[in-house]
Amino acid sequence: MADDTKKTDPSIDFGILNSLVGYRLRRAQMNFFTKFSEVCSDLGISPGLFAIIAIVERNPGLTQTAVAQALGNDRSAMVAAVDKLEKMDILERRPAINDRRSYALFMTKQGKTFFQNLTERVMEHEKVMAARLDSDQELDWLLKTLDTLSQ
Repeated sequence: MADDTKKTDPSIDFGILNSLVGYRLRRAQMNFFTKFSEVCSDLGISPGLFAIIAIVERNPGLTQTAVAQALGNDRSAMVAAVDKLEKMDILERRPAINDRRSYALFMTKQGKTFFQNLTERVMEHEKVMAARLDSDQELDWLLKTLDTLSQ
């Protein structure tokens, strides 16, 4: 698959694509994810793994299914993601209190420290990307608009 995050050839006419919100969102997302990867790949963390860690950090004890639902992820993909985070000693599975067939997710001690350091990197990445906007008001508008579109 071609890397859509590179600068495009200015001679290419994108026609209707440039008027489609979904297409423009996808391009922006791909650019954010590429830059995120540049910042965090040495730690083995993708945007998806970061999201899982962030949810568990704020909601210890959620089941894998609940985390997947919160993020809009496929439940089956969560198993591999949690396996990776468990091997990295960031998260741990414990039997869920209400359902012995499920596992609840918790941060490890190392995971808490790791997440603090990772968050610093991610916030710097966000700051660099947001600096492309004209003002804090524009950023606030964008976040509000994205919330509206995600509902």
